[in-house]
Amino acid sequence: SCREQPIFSTRAHVFQIDPATKRNWIPASKHALTVSYFYDATRNVYRIISVGGTKAIINSTITPNMTFTKTSQKFGQWADSRANTVYGLGFASEQHLSQFAEKFQEVKEAARLAREKSQD
Repeated sequence: SCREQPIFSTRAHVFQIDPATKRNWIPASKHALTVSYFYDATRNVYRIISVGGTKAIINSTITPNMTFTKTSQKFGQWADSRANTVYGLGFASEQHLSQFAEKFQEVKEAARLAREKSQD
């Protein structure tokens, strides 16, 4: 939608945790997808969105208590309790992973400030 602006985009292989085992990763698509941070100015929320074909594979609202964890040199993950899943991203390089992780921290901080403002 026009009220949501992408603030950062990258490409990654997207995975979701297997709901049955909570251990194994299930690939969300055969190929790397564009994964973007969006800012919704109307609702003052930040989201990570990735679309594969016609469906949103990731639609994750960033909250201040979320953590992005680098689990290897090219792989990172975060848990989304609202979506009741864990997302995993496999990157082409360590640098791409670092950029994504840095942006996650920035957005998380912005989400925290936005929440504090709304509570004032």
